[in-house]
Amino acid sequence: MPDLVVCVDFGSTFTKAALVDRAAGRLLATTQHPTTSGTDVLDGYDACLAALAAEHPEVAHAETLACSSAGGGLRIAVVGNEDLVTAEAGRRVALSSGGKVVAVLAGGLDDARFTELVAARPDVLLLVGGTDGGNAATLVADAGFLAARSWAGPVVVAGDVDSQDVVAGSFEGSGTPYLLADNVVPRIGVLAPESARAAIREVFLAHVIGGKNLSSRPEFAAMVLGATPDVVLTGVELLAAVHGSSAPGTGVVVVDVGGATTDVHSVVTLDPEETALAREVVAVTPTTRTVEGDLGMRWSAVSTAEEAIAAGLADEDLRTAAVRRGDDPGLVPADPADAADDLRLAGAAAVLAMRRHVGRSVVVLSPEGRVVERSGKNLRAVDLLVGSGGVFRAAADAVPVLSAATGVDPDGWQLPEHPRIVVDEASVLAAAGLIALAGGDAAALRSAQLLICNNVSGVDQHGGASQEGAP
Repeated sequence: MPDLVVCVDFGSTFTKAALVDRAAGRLLATTQHPTTSGTDVLDGYDACLAALAAEHPEVAHAETLACSSAGGGLRIAVVGNEDLVTAEAGRRVALSSGGKVVAVLAGGLDDARFTELVAARPDVLLLVGGTDGGNAATLVADAGFLAARSWAGPVVVAGDVDSQDVVAGSFEGSGTPYLLADNVVPRIGVLAPESARAAIREVFLAHVIGGKNLSSRPEFAAMVLGATPDVVLTGVELLAAVHGSSAPGTGVVVVDVGGATTDVHSVVTLDPEETALAREVVAVTPTTRTVEGDLGMRWSAVSTAEEAIAAGLADEDLRTAAVRRGDDPGLVPADPADAADDLRLAGAAAVLAMRRHVGRSVVVLSPEGRVVERSGKNLRAVDLLVGSGGVFRAAADAVPVLSAATGVDPDGWQLPEHPRIVVDEASVLAAAGLIALAGGDAAALRSAQLLICNNVSGVDQHGGASQEGAP
């Protein structure tokens, strides 16, 4: 019998399931069902299994791996020393960990900031501050403040490693659940997210999944391996590895347009010269994720339309379509006109989210004359752009819509100029991420890479980009 696995994504709107032959990297079947958050999320999962079993009875013997963004996903608050360095670093790490950043507080906790923190209702608090061996006074004071207030939520500590014993002592005394990670800013100009990202995933599984009361059945917590955006980013990193781009600035970017948010994931080979020109206090990293909570297809449709109209990307009539979707988040396009309106919203969300993700290149006057200043991440040389999300999978041809987020931009946005554009039609990035995380070894990575190679156009099985149809 093949090595079968069911990969499930419990989304905010739909629960998606894929039956995969793990050893061969073959996608055998996919299905979806509205997420049943109002009853028990496993009701929708059961419906997916039944649909898969109708064509593949062997699904009864398959292992299930899952990720979840149901119930609002993972909410993360960041507490750091100062806005421009450790707090900003913490914000980026929280985003790369699959969370929605609901608060960023800096300058030391006090009564007012603590009130703001409580109001944000985070699932996880990321506490950062101080370079290794540097000034950790604020980090230590913030830990003491939280302990004195008997903060009950889980805390990931990713600041000055020399202060970990003191911070741990504070939380031990208050009973606050905590996990220690390496410093996200071990020294100025360096961003090291990996350890904190792994710790946030561990806290999500140990404290958050069960706490959202999404299911009364114990198997739900047992099958979930991480927050969906974190798992998808793992899939994007695998995609970048098999795509094989190595020239400076090349790589992949994935735009995932959902009902509530639009996520952008990018993995590029950094150009040392470009990095040196960037006006960033916290270093740019090869892997980046941003999430735009005001850009989406249903719950945030109105703000998407308003932003698009303000930016000159859409006419006023898009607002009418957006209001209808905001009032009815469960709306399914009933005719070609509805489908066209969905694509217009998705295109606007993709362009706006890409502009926020990338940096900008502008000419400024300096004592040395006219110079080019760059901020953020330069994606102009990216050679593969992948569209993700139900709206793109349902479209007859989403490439023209996604192409609006590319090209030489007259306003200096560093968008991909000539990428190959494809759609993750089978939604395999989440499945690949799940397989890699579940196995954690070379065999699992190979299976995940095969799944991507077999189902994402433009990528071959030898670690390089296919040239067929390349621009």
